[in-house]
Amino acid sequence: MSGPTVVPLVDEGLGNSAYLVDLGDGRALVVDSSRDLRAVRTAADSRGLRLAFAADTHLHADFLSGARQLAVTDGASVIASAAGGREFDHTGLRDGDEVDLGGLRLRALGTPGHTDEHLAFLLMDDGEPVGVFTGGSLLVGAAARTDLVDPDRTVELAQAQYRSLRRLATLPDHVAVWPTHGAGSFCSAPPRAERTSSIGSEKAANPLLQAPDEGAFVAALLGSVGSFPPYFLRLAEVNRRGPALLDGAPSLPLLDPATVESMLADGAELVDVRPVREFADRHVTGSLSIALRDAFVTWFGWLAPGDRPLVVVRGEDQDPDEVAWQAVKVGYDNVVGELAGGVDAAAAAGLPLTGIRLLEPDQVNDGRVLDVRQRSEFAAGHVPGARNVELGDLPDRSAEVPAGPVVVMCGHGERAMTAASLLARVGRADDVAVVLGGAEDWAAAHDRRLDTGA
Repeated sequence: MSGPTVVPLVDEGLGNSAYLVDLGDGRALVVDSSRDLRAVRTAADSRGLRLAFAADTHLHADFLSGARQLAVTDGASVIASAAGGREFDHTGLRDGDEVDLGGLRLRALGTPGHTDEHLAFLLMDDGEPVGVFTGGSLLVGAAARTDLVDPDRTVELAQAQYRSLRRLATLPDHVAVWPTHGAGSFCSAPPRAERTSSIGSEKAANPLLQAPDEGAFVAALLGSVGSFPPYFLRLAEVNRRGPALLDGAPSLPLLDPATVESMLADGAELVDVRPVREFADRHVTGSLSIALRDAFVTWFGWLAPGDRPLVVVRGEDQDPDEVAWQAVKVGYDNVVGELAGGVDAAAAAGLPLTGIRLLEPDQVNDGRVLDVRQRSEFAAGHVPGARNVELGDLPDRSAEVPAGPVVVMCGHGERAMTAASLLARVGRADDVAVVLGGAEDWAAAHDRRLDTGA
């Protein structure tokens, strides 16, 4: 007899997966859903399911949970850790507690490490374990980072993560592993295509489960983590209190150029989501470039201010609803609208415009290259003589960029253009250029080897 149907719902932007479980009686359980419930609702509606339960494995730092929204709009019962201190109605579970889902059962497994109150949820059918929702404990080929709760407790929580993974590894080999964090998540996961696994596969291939002892595990885990967006430090508390409820789908009201100009004078900011080439051609002076793509949500949350109104500039073929949903998913309810008519309307109204020079890889020589990729990416291969300042650090480190012409590079061009827009804001618009391509493209164009290491 086949087991329960579990549908992974992948958010490529955040690198996460939520899960929809068909309970077999017209109802469904959803695990670790974000505030953007579009995929959840589509999957449930297509199967004729009512969203009856919403479970969260931990207080998420990288997105706002959709559990409270589901409780209010769908009548879902929220399942979460009793130790999380959530300030809204929920069924609080502790290690070993079980919830009857109407045939299937969900057992809470205390798995601290990524967070203090972290639970994994073991899904059981007729008393037999089928799979485990591991959240931010056991991932495919990895484990989630332990430095988000308190930097002073990073090692302590890594030791707890070691014990949690060892506990999960005692489950039968056939048990499916359904993690929340996957490739692309800044909560830590290797760049692998697989997003689900099994206990047996992880015991055989996960390097952290091969660690001979706790010390080796901690060293390997902490050695694998890089930087993370600052909004990670505030969303867990928002999730504990309960995210604000949405009355409907978020939208971008149209704002005429005169209104936008007045708002900019009062401290609002423009976020231009058009592709790199369009932004380079011309944009409203002072705009922050964050091209709309899978990674948009991460860089928006990393660099856009949350304490002032934000106005979006987009292209005609870009979906305004997508921009709005990506923003609210990470807690940005301060996006007040979009510039009606885009850059053409801004130009007609006399708003100042500027552009940024683009370069092909074969036009870039050694030296004066600013590489804004993550440190691990830079260390794996970069143009000889390039300087590395991560994009997320650039607002606080722009003074370190030497005076004079500078060529900005990333992997493809989007992050580089974001960096160039930041440098333009501090008076560097005339001496900055962006490479359309990355280090590998440069190496191919010049038939040169890349440097490695920091």
